[in-house]
Amino acid sequence: MTNPQRKTIGLFYGSSTCYTEMAGEKIRQHIGEQHLDFFNIATQPIIEAQFYDYLIFGIPTWDYGELQEDWEDIWPELEELNLTGKKVALYGLGDQIGYPEWFLDALGYLHAQLSKRGATFYGYWPNTDYSFEQSQGLTPDGTHFLGLALDDENQSHLSAERISRWCDQLMIDWNLLR
Repeated sequence: MTNPQRKTIGLFYGSSTCYTEMAGEKIRQHIGEQHLDFFNIATQPIIEAQFYDYLIFGIPTWDYGELQEDWEDIWPELEELNLTGKKVALYGLGDQIGYPEWFLDALGYLHAQLSKRGATFYGYWPNTDYSFEQSQGLTPDGTHFLGLALDDENQSHLSAERISRWCDQLMIDWNLLR
């Protein structure tokens, strides 16, 4: 049964330095606060994701391809989720210059984990205009990231436009008119 107080989209993020949270805030502003519930996985249960048909997950990659600590803490709980029939989009943050061999690896880890839970993915993002050596966050053919790729360390000037384009495309793909 649907909770009438729930909004259409649930956005779940983990953030240590606030960059992933700030990107999520920009996504919420672009889509519209009236359409999106916002969850910090450090303080709110990930099981809430099951109650949304449309989901956005935000994850940064730390250091040498590591999970951010909030995601690491709840990682086992992801195995309890049933995302069958859920429309899911991911966004990830990383540092393509400082960590070019691990850029957005956590995005790939999360995609793999949620794939096992039955998610249907949207929002893959072209890997053009980035400079990195390798990533676990790429599609098998290597042409797209498994979600929106943001690098606020080196390309913050591109983030607002990327978020805008990505959100517009998601709303079209999900057939959700604002």
